[in-house]
Parts: sequence; C-alpha cells; structure tokens
Amino acid sequence: MNVKKGQIKIEPFKHPISIDPHYAEKTWKALEDAIREIHNQNASGLSFEELYRNAYNMVLHKHGPQLYEGLITTLKAHLTDVAGKIEGKEGSPFLKELKKRWDDHNKSTQMIRDILMYMDRTFVVQQQKTPVFALGLELWRDVVVRNRQISERLLKILMQEITKERQGEVIERGLIKSVTQMLEELGHTVYVEDFEKPFLAAAAEFYRTEAHAFITTSDCPDYLRKAEQRLHEEQERCAAYLDASTEPKITRVVEAELLKSQMAALLEMENSGLIALLRDDKYDDLSRLYSLMRRVDNGLPTVRNMLCEHIKDVGRGLVTDPERTKEPVEYVQALLDMRDKYEKIITLAFSDDKTFRNALNQAFEHFVNLNIRSPEFISLFIDDKLRRGIKGLSDTDVEGVLDKVMALFRYLQEKDVFEKYYKQHLAKRLLSGRTTSDDAERNLLVKLKTECGYQFTSKLESMFTDIKTSRDTMADFRAKLVEGGRLDELGGIDLQVQVLTTGSWPTQAPSKCNLPRELEAACEAFRSFYLTTHSGRRLTFQPNMGTADLRAVFGAGRRHELNVSTYQMCILLLFNEQDALSYREIAQATEIPSPDLKRALQSLACVKGRNVLRKDPASKDVLDSDVFYFNDKFTSKLIKVKISTVAATKEGESEKAETRQKVEEDRKPQIEAAIVRIMKARQRLDHNTIITEVTRQLAARFVPNPATIKKRIESLIEREFLARDENDRKFYTYVA
Repeated sequence: MNVKKGQIKIEPFKHPISIDPHYAEKTWKALEDAIREIHNQNASGLSFEELYRNAYNMVLHKHGPQLYEGLITTLKAHLTDVAGKIEGKEGSPFLKELKKRWDDHNKSTQMIRDILMYMDRTFVVQQQKTPVFALGLELWRDVVVRNRQISERLLKILMQEITKERQGEVIERGLIKSVTQMLEELGHTVYVEDFEKPFLAAAAEFYRTEAHAFITTSDCPDYLRKAEQRLHEEQERCAAYLDASTEPKITRVVEAELLKSQMAALLEMENSGLIALLRDDKYDDLSRLYSLMRRVDNGLPTVRNMLCEHIKDVGRGLVTDPERTKEPVEYVQALLDMRDKYEKIITLAFSDDKTFRNALNQAFEHFVNLNIRSPEFISLFIDDKLRRGIKGLSDTDVEGVLDKVMALFRYLQEKDVFEKYYKQHLAKRLLSGRTTSDDAERNLLVKLKTECGYQFTSKLESMFTDIKTSRDTMADFRAKLVEGGRLDELGGIDLQVQVLTTGSWPTQAPSKCNLPRELEAACEAFRSFYLTTHSGRRLTFQPNMGTADLRAVFGAGRRHELNVSTYQMCILLLFNEQDALSYREIAQATEIPSPDLKRALQSLACVKGRNVLRKDPASKDVLDSDVFYFNDKFTSKLIKVKISTVAATKEGESEKAETRQKVEEDRKPQIEAAIVRIMKARQRLDHNTIITEVTRQLAARFVPNPATIKKRIESLIEREFLARDENDRKFYTYVA
C-alpha cells in the first residue's frame, strides 16, 4: 500500500495485551473486603475512587454477573450475622437493636451503591436486575425482617407496646415509629402484610372485648364519650408513629367494634339511651351520638327512625289524651311546644340535618291527623291568639307565633275543614271587633294564600272588604237620617249594621229571635234605607252575630255599662218588666235557640264578677227548671263591664256532624272537577289510576276517600260526563 508523504499510518499492536486470568477474582476479593469493612464501620481508610474503578473495570470486562452475584452472597452472609445478633435481644432492647442495625444497613448500602454505581447504570439496566440499594432492602426484608423468630417477636413486641399505650402506659413512640417507617421503606406491601393486617386484627379483638366491658358498666352518654376518646386516640396514634394509610382502616375497626356492634344496645339503653336523651334535652350527648352514628353504616337512618317513632308515640299520647282535648288552646300550645322541643334538638344536636327535619314533619303529620278535631282546634288557637294572645308582642314575636301555627297547619290533611272553622272564627272576630291586630289578621291571610293559593283565601279577603264597605254604608245611613231630620226613628239607639255578602261568609241558618220593639224599629229604618239604595237585594238580620252596649242601674244607684251579645241584650231587657223569670219564660219570650240561650244565661248568671243575674238553684249548668233573678247586689270596680258569652270552644256532637256534612258536600264538586280535568287530559283511564290522580291533585286541601271518588265517578257517568269503556269495564272514557 502506497502512503503519500505527510500522512499518518495506524497499525495494529504487534503484540496482544495479556490480562491476568485471575483478575476478576482478585478484583472482587478487593471489593468484597471493602464491603466487609463498610459493614464493620471501617470505611474511613478506603479509597472509594479506586474501588469505583475496580467495579467499573469488572463490568467493562464482562464480569458484571460475578460482581452482582458476589454482592448478593456477601450481603446475605452479613445480614444472616445481623439477624443472629438481633434474635438475641428481648423487649425494648430488641427494637433498639433492630433500629440500630437498620440504620447501619441503610448507611452501608448507600456507600456500596456509590461504589457500584457504574454497574447500576449499565449491567443492572441491561440485564433487568434489581438496583443495588433496592437489592439491599430486599435482602434485609427476606433475611432479617422475615426471619421467623424476628418477625414473630417483632410483631408480638409491637402489639404489646401499643396495647400498653391503649391501657394508659407511656411507651417509646419514637422507637415504634422508626420500626414502622422501616417496614414502609421496605415497601408498602411489607408494611401492610407484616404489620398492618395483624395490627388491625389485634385492635378488633381489643375493642371487641372493651365494648362488652363498656356496655355493661357504662350508661349511653358515658359509653359515647369513651368511644369518641378511643377514636381520637387512634387518630393521634396514627399521626404519631403509623403510616397515614392506616388511619381510615383503624378508624373503621373502632367504629365497627365500639359503635356498630353495640348500636342497638346503646340506642335502646333504659334510662340513658336515645329516648331518654331526647326526653331530657341532652343536647351535648345527642350531638355526640349524631356525630358518632354518622360514621356507622345505617347508623343515622336507625337514629332517625327511632326519633320518628318516638315523636309519633309522644304525639299520639298527646292528641288522644281526653284531658288535653278538653282545652283546644292548651292542646295546640302543647303541639307547638313539642315541635319547638324537637326542632331545637335537630338544630343544636343533629346539625340541622334535613333528613331528620323530614322525619319530624312525617311524625307530626301522622299523629296530628289522628285527631279529626285538630283542624278545629288549630283554628280555635289562632282565634284565641288574634283575640287577646298577641297583645303587647312585637311584630317579630307575632310573626314567630303565626309561623309556628302555619307549620302545624301544613301537617293537616283536611285543610278544607280548617278553612271551614277558620272562616267561622274570623267572622266572629270581625263582627265583634275583637281582633287584636288587623295587620296580624292580614299577615296570616297572606301566609294561607302563599300556602294554599288564591282560591283558599278569596272569600276570606272578601270578608275584610265587607267590613270596610259596611262602615261606609253606615256613614251614608246616618248622613241620610240627619239630612231628613229623622234621627228619632232610631229611638236613641246607636245602631251599627254590618252588611255581609252571603257567599263569602259562613252560611248561617236564619236564627229566630224576638228583638225588643225599639231595636226592631231601628232595624226596619236601616232596611228601608239599604233596599232603597241597593235595589234587588235582600237583607236577613242575624242577631246571633251581634253585640250591644246597655246602661244598667243596680242597688244604691250603682251604674254600669254592660257590653253583651244581642242574645244577652234581649234577655236582660226582659228584666225591665219583671225581677224574676224562669228559663221557660225567657225561652218563650225571646225564642232564642236552646244551646245559644243556655250559653247566654250561663254568662249572665254563672260567671263570678259578671253575674248581673242570679240563678236558683246555684250551679254552673243551666237547666230547663231554673229560675233567674235580677242581681240587685251586683258590684264591679269597672264602670264598663264586658260579659262574654261562654264560648262554645268545641262543637257539640250535632254541630260537629253538621260541620262535617257541610265539608263533605263542599268536597263533592271539587272531586268531580278534578276527575273531569284528569279525564279531559287523558281521555281514557282505569279506575285505580283515576283514584291515584285525584288524590294527588286534591292532597293540598284534603285526602279524598276512594269510596267517595267512586260515587262521584258514578254521578258523572249518570250525567254523561264519563262513560264506561265497552271493551273493558274497568276503564272510563271522557265524553266530550
């Protein structure tokens, strides 16, 4: 080969390089000795640069397998020796020795990794071997931690230490933390399998035993405090020396053993369980119970169901108590107080939980409707409050009272029955002028309208309109009399007439009553005026709804002004002619219906401080054989004496039956209207679907009886609004 001048020629070695055939053994021997020195804490005299170069050369000259296997053998031998030394310790020294050897092993393995770094980067990666440091951890795990004697002793000591702490002793938390950290560093699976699972099993056994001990020696509040304390301790223990992943697991164990397994016994404890806590308003204990039971599967539903059943039981006892039902106002007040009690418990103890509030409402709706007189009693309560019960209260307090009453009203299934009674009571308040606050009346009307719609309150609003219109009419009447110089037609009577629209006010059968001659003349004067200005109308006087002011003179010239009902006025004026009259004579002269007459006489003769008449024989009840005398000895500190009629706070059986009949009659057109609406929209439906749909549509006012719905369907078929399907008699079709 010709080489031009100036070019460099590279030729191969003429003599091959010879490598010592024992190079690998010698180099590994040097490395092995160095590793032993490192394990013996004598690394200060070693040249890490030289050691690194030796390991590098071994890998470079294809001796990587020998280096790697040699490392494994050396580490195993060393760790076997370490395991033997650890086995020789007991108790706390065992853990300390384990910790010391683990720290030394970690430090040594890091040094060895640095020496064998080139092998880690090349040979280990290419051959997919375990890196040096990870290899050190695996061998520690297999040779030391999973050594049978060491693993059993380690677990036993750890369990003993933790149990001691649970029993109140002080332990070396730092030592236990170092051991659990070691297990976690060996791999989460090692921590779980070698420690966590046995730890949880031991905890379950510990708390199972403790639960049985607690439940037999503690009452419910004390047990709850202990359970809460145990949960807090386990959470704090996890934060101190266990892995964070253990906390939810140990928490579930404590919840299962202390709470779930004992839930029924705990809640049903006599004199201290849930019912006792509710009864005694133990807000703190109930709050603790709620927070603990929400941790347990089916815990809160169980508490909620017990609460609901308890409220039903208490409410059932209240609404069926004969003594309670004698006083409607006290009956409703007791319901409100009961609701306030459980509302407060739900707000303060049960975190204002909506599901618990729903349970409260469900329970109240159940028992309030057990007493068919609840609508009547709630109306009477409102009547009492608006007559006198809210005097002196601020607007905010009045609003609070009305809101509470409306809460009870919402529970009523027969809202139309309430409407019937409310209309009657409102009429009496408006006509007697005895309502405490017009603003409160209208405020309640707005609430009813919001709750039930315009149709519910339209007639009630019309009643207020009639009262205002009547004032204007009376002003015109007096102006007309003055203008014509005919004031003497009233005979000195200050007549006030309220003209009511028949359809808006409660239907009243015309009550027969023989008015005094003077009053009869004044009424005729008004009738003549009104019919002249309003042609085509008809006036019917209702003396049972009126009031009168009388001037009376008693013995020694004592003068009083008596505020009485129209019926009472008619009775008292009879005593201008005679000092004594029998019940039968009074009844014949006035022709007042017997129940009203007896109530009027009771008010005049049997009420202390208001007895302007005297009854013989003296008793609270009025009999047909009684005789009444003018009470000349009547005295009062007041010049103006108001004699209220003994209230028919509750209807008698006949009146109740009459009201119920009126309600049933009023329901018929509503049920028929709902049926027609549904059938017009759907055209063809089966019987059960119609029942369901009608009940759903009318539920806001009342719950119709399926038998009544069936009768209304038959009535509509007779009037040819509906027809039975010819192919299937269970179906109905709409007739356009």
